[in-house]
Amino acid sequence: WEHYLSCDGSPDPTVLKEINTFMSLWREDQNEDIQLVMEKGEQVLNLIEKLQFLLLDTPPDEITEKETVQYQQSILELQNLLHEKYNGATEHLLKTAHMYEDSDTGNMQAVIKDKNVTFCIWANLKKKVRFKNHVFCDAQHGFDLPKSLAVSSVAVRILHTHYDHVSPLWLQCQSVPRLEVLDSKELTWHSKGNVEEPEEEEKKAREEPNMPAEEETSSDGRKAAISLKETSNSIAEINEKAEEKMEKESEILGIPAQVEDPLMQEETNEKEEVIANENIVDLQRFVPVGGVYHIDALQLPPQVKQIKDWSMVELLDVGLAAYPYPPEEAEDATHPPVQITLRLSDVVLYFEDPVIARWDPTGQQWRTDGISNVTYKTQEKTIAFEMGAFYTIALLQDVHLNMPYQAWELRPISTDEAQLLVRTVFAAIQIQIKGNHCMLSSVVVEEKDVLSHVTGKWISPLDLQTVLKKAGVNIFPGEHSHKHVSVNKKAPIAEVRAYRQMALVASAFAFAWSKWNLEAGPEQVVFKVREHLKADSVKDEDWCLYMFNGQKAQKLMITETSEAFSEELEEDSEFHSTLYHMLKDFASKEAMDKVESASFLFIDVVYQLLLATRVLTYS
Repeated sequence: WEHYLSCDGSPDPTVLKEINTFMSLWREDQNEDIQLVMEKGEQVLNLIEKLQFLLLDTPPDEITEKETVQYQQSILELQNLLHEKYNGATEHLLKTAHMYEDSDTGNMQAVIKDKNVTFCIWANLKKKVRFKNHVFCDAQHGFDLPKSLAVSSVAVRILHTHYDHVSPLWLQCQSVPRLEVLDSKELTWHSKGNVEEPEEEEKKAREEPNMPAEEETSSDGRKAAISLKETSNSIAEINEKAEEKMEKESEILGIPAQVEDPLMQEETNEKEEVIANENIVDLQRFVPVGGVYHIDALQLPPQVKQIKDWSMVELLDVGLAAYPYPPEEAEDATHPPVQITLRLSDVVLYFEDPVIARWDPTGQQWRTDGISNVTYKTQEKTIAFEMGAFYTIALLQDVHLNMPYQAWELRPISTDEAQLLVRTVFAAIQIQIKGNHCMLSSVVVEEKDVLSHVTGKWISPLDLQTVLKKAGVNIFPGEHSHKHVSVNKKAPIAEVRAYRQMALVASAFAFAWSKWNLEAGPEQVVFKVREHLKADSVKDEDWCLYMFNGQKAQKLMITETSEAFSEELEEDSEFHSTLYHMLKDFASKEAMDKVESASFLFIDVVYQLLLATRVLTYS
């Protein structure tokens, strides 16, 4: 519907006929002007983004396997076509290299850029050794060629795409992770607890007309459907619905119906695990940040010659051809390396020295061999290195640099509006939630606001994850993150239900990190809670501690400053089956009115962000 209303002439990427027609028409278009390619490239990137969003956002039961394969194939074809067009534009520029001659060196050099691409091209027209190095002033990328190349008909292209169309598609289209199964025993215990006869309080909760019920989410944990009340009162029907709810919850966690023994699973995994080459990048630990640098040596095509009033040029059928370096006929001989200097992007944060990797097209993987003498200058934001041949390069960063978190806090601001703060070793990330959207309010690093180009924009939770990851700030654990981070392991069912309950009352209650969460054991979570109706500062003494295991909530007697952890109940308090009823005992009428009037869209966004950041486990 949004595509229909936009009426911008672009094809619907989900309709195979339309997307194929679009690609065929552009493939046949012979106009290879670099500016036109960049303009068309932005449209292509938008189409790819729409398809990626559909693959990430659509619940598995709403998309067929055929559609999934079709969307993935369309993404790959669009990516390949876009790169082909940049190659065609490069060849067109090199054929007219004399138009871009530098007055000082006599060689061609040009820098053309937009928000998606920085295109640097240099052609060795004079073939003089003293001009073997060059720095593109507008981009601050540079190179130093071996002497053998400095006297050859060669061109050097540094094509910096601010996107990554090189890494495997699964990395580009990562979905919200499934929570790992910690122990089959806890699942069995919760399963039995779910099908037993509910307590009287649970029955009342189902019958209360004004209370928004917990959100039921699909298996990817992103789309929610709200169930407002249960109409069945018989024990058989309640048990049946409890079993259905358990199945849905298991889907969110990625738990199969029959869970194998964890020890058996570990042994199987160890047998299947293949020891990888240390030079191959593990994309579960390191990911490209800041785009991809295509660094190529190209054969200089025949140049235009002026004969009287005629412009003559030799036409070749080979198209754009790579210049072989090192030469293939002398594989055993040693050849001087190529020196490269890259200026890092200003819109990306590198918290540590980035790892340089080259793309191996044969093995379809990133590798760290073939690159040496790396020098990283933090203040200048440049990185220099040597490589034995011309490669496609990416700068990698540890996915889990910002994990575990040091602290977190979720607090309401006004009706259907809240704020989530996540504090890591390197940064403090503040996210504002309003209605069915969220906004990156600020990212503070060393007391300085950064990433101003992405702050202040209302977007969906899924887009927010993409934006932060691209900027090098990852606070969203992946499916395998628990293997690389020392986490505070919690029972998946307790964790997910806690996020649901927190989201349900987030319009009137503030939640925050507690040091006692680590001491509470894996089967229950502990966090700080307070009623928060005014936008004032929160004092330490205002917080109360609550413990929740997915089926039982209780208010603790201890405080954050107590000397030891204790599960002793606060005086004049009792157990409750849900956090909602636990808080209701101590809440004001105004607070409960705000909870009951909260929009289900707001509740869903809060839940999505809590599930994506997993603050109860990764802090």
